[in-house]
Amino acid sequence: MDRRTFVVTVSAGFLSAPGLVRAQARKTARLGWVGGWYSPTAAGALFDAFREGMHELGYVEGQNLTITARWLEGTATPDEAGRLTAELIRSRVDVLVAQGQAVPGVKAASGSTPVVFGFSGDPVAAKIVSSLARPGGNLTGFTLLSVELAGKRVELLKEAAPRVSRIAVLTNPLHPGESDELRETELGAQRLGVTFHPFPVRTVAEVIAALDTMTRERFDGVVALSNLLIMRQRNAIGAFASRQRIPTISGWEDFAVDGNLMSYGPNLQTAWRRAAT
Repeated sequence: MDRRTFVVTVSAGFLSAPGLVRAQARKTARLGWVGGWYSPTAAGALFDAFREGMHELGYVEGQNLTITARWLEGTATPDEAGRLTAELIRSRVDVLVAQGQAVPGVKAASGSTPVVFGFSGDPVAAKIVSSLARPGGNLTGFTLLSVELAGKRVELLKEAAPRVSRIAVLTNPLHPGESDELRETELGAQRLGVTFHPFPVRTVAEVIAALDTMTRERFDGVVALSNLLIMRQRNAIGAFASRQRIPTISGWEDFAVDGNLMSYGPNLQTAWRRAAT
């Protein structure tokens, strides 16, 4: 994955007067953060990783950096993210940083203010940037390798549980770019001779209904595509998998930490430290 980044350049002024040595004065960088992730704890951990990345680059809060954070709650809408973005712009931030579900709303309200984003889906499919190589506009950032790693997750599930022959795939059609991830998952299953059955889910009720259907139809493995809805239901999926004694895999660490067999994907904290660059 070609992660696109840009360098925030803090303007420098030169003070000069007859008989005085010219000195460089560096102003305080002002960042606005709009966060939205699948849990407050996970969102906060990534925020802290970003702050660590800024510190590693020489930006110290209270000295030459201020970060003003705003947070989305629950299933907030793009309009809510836009409202928070407008607040930050009025406070005259130099750069906006947008996380997860906040990104579309931040883009809509950002005007000409530069935006760095971290997004789990496909930012091109979501019309956040024009392309990965040339994002254009005022946004740049990174994605989380969802499509590139989809086939490998099927391979790892089969390796961990060789008897797996029929996999169910939980997928949220509302998540931008998920159709590409679903296609790669299907191709991975075909290469291994594994039967593939997608379960499109858009709500919590549809996730529960899908798990009930999997029980009746006796699937022996589950691939859960990483998105806000699925990650918020990771405990329910883990409880289901435990009852049915079937292996599950997804893309982010908390999926395994909170009761499922395994996850395979990028280190999110490392990604957000890198976002500081």
